[in-house]
Amino acid sequence: MDHIVLASFIGLTGSVAIISYLNTKRNTTTTTEGHFFANRSNNFLIVGGALFLSNISANQFIGENESIFINNMSVIAWGVSSVFAILLVSEFMLPVYFKTGTMTIPDFLEKRYGPSTKRLVSVIFLASYLVNLLPSALYGGAIACIGILGIFDSTGISYWVQIWIVVWIIGSIGAAYTILGGLRAITVSDTVLSVGLLIIGLAIPYYGFEYLGDGDWYEGIQYMLANSGDKLNSIGGPNDEVPFMTIFTGMFIMNLYYWGMEQYIVQQALTAKNLAESQKGMALACVGKLLSPFLINVPGIIGVLIFSDLINTAEVFPRVVNATLPSLMTGLTGAVVFGAALTTFNAGLTSSSTLFTLNFYKPFKNSKGKEVSDKELIRSSKYFEIIVSLLVMFSAPFIFFSDTGFYTYLQKLAGMFSVPVFTIVLFGFFVKRSSPKAANSGVLFFLITYFILTYVLDLEIHFLHTLFFLFAITSLFLLISGRVSPALVLEKANHVESQVIPWKNRHWVAFALILMMIAVFALFSPIGIS
Repeated sequence: MDHIVLASFIGLTGSVAIISYLNTKRNTTTTTEGHFFANRSNNFLIVGGALFLSNISANQFIGENESIFINNMSVIAWGVSSVFAILLVSEFMLPVYFKTGTMTIPDFLEKRYGPSTKRLVSVIFLASYLVNLLPSALYGGAIACIGILGIFDSTGISYWVQIWIVVWIIGSIGAAYTILGGLRAITVSDTVLSVGLLIIGLAIPYYGFEYLGDGDWYEGIQYMLANSGDKLNSIGGPNDEVPFMTIFTGMFIMNLYYWGMEQYIVQQALTAKNLAESQKGMALACVGKLLSPFLINVPGIIGVLIFSDLINTAEVFPRVVNATLPSLMTGLTGAVVFGAALTTFNAGLTSSSTLFTLNFYKPFKNSKGKEVSDKELIRSSKYFEIIVSLLVMFSAPFIFFSDTGFYTYLQKLAGMFSVPVFTIVLFGFFVKRSSPKAANSGVLFFLITYFILTYVLDLEIHFLHTLFFLFAITSLFLLISGRVSPALVLEKANHVESQVIPWKNRHWVAFALILMMIAVFALFSPIGIS
């Protein structure tokens, strides 16, 4: 093992931990507001960095580059097209969350549909985190760190055992971050890591092109453009892994859900001082998503040109890093990827305990006629976080046996949990006549039908189109049933007026961001460099 790689890895990882500690030791986490929402004191830089880093986990480094290696750049549609969804969330959903005093998405659904819907959706969220988000964050981080750091190269330990070891290292450190520091520690570490991500995002293409050009990075770019064929094309065809038309069907729905209804993302947005700071943070996250193809996905293209074939295609990103970067930058890359895995795991773990504590534990205690102090709530959340961490660390290594590409595996599973919740939340926002019974029945119908169509019948139709079809059917059901059953009226909570004033420059910024989104798609297309 290269000692410079190890030293730079430990140096950055340790620095992030120290900075997080110094910035959180003065902030109280003795209240639920402090532990779960960082006292709602973050500015837009911290909010934007946390949103972006919570989204950019090791899964993107591993899964998206694997997808590009196997297929082409069509996979970037997930991130680039999400800009439009983020802007819609910022404009229409965030104001509602701030005005209604929402702390969790199930809280909003309780105000709109009643306690039964809140409990059902809380269970769905927890199931999603336990079987998809948290295990995949640990698994993706383990694959990346094993390949980049090479800590087991001369040990003779099997790859399967290596995954177990690193999964438990990441999970244990992530749990410690969350349990000891709360969300404030997570958002601070995210902000520091975003700087590291920018550095490696510039370094990997530079050294990668230099490698391709035998020491001349410009020649390397010319070599890539001349030899990458249609790999640079982001406009996916019907037979590609991400057909372009899916952007307008299931992908659009999943992006809207993720940025506007996914608990661990919404929770980051709600840590802002006010609505305006939260909207600025959302805009900053958009900039990050537009830079992602350059920061994250170039290694997949470089890997195509360096490695003619790989038995385990999930290794393409760490293989490119090891082949092209100097030792110091390799260690820094390992630290950033390690931190990206931690930050997604931490955010998901915090949101899981938030849902359990506020939506199950506290109501249960109150139903027994007992008042629950903040101290007891925080203590119960920490016990829950320990249990969840252990369960997830035991299950994560088994993703190794998935028979599909890692990224496709994640998105297919995520769709089953996300779109039914998206449907009833959307109706909760905009359709007054939608009842609790209809919402609960619609969610259960979607879950069962999607599972059968996708995992039992395995129809010859892209899963994103299946998601959109079931969304349309479920929406029709909600509209019809809403004519029969009475609906609850959403009430506004008391709030400080200055906290819900929107950002005055948001429309101009949104227009510029949409133009940039179109430009990125055009660049990676037959009319651009493909």
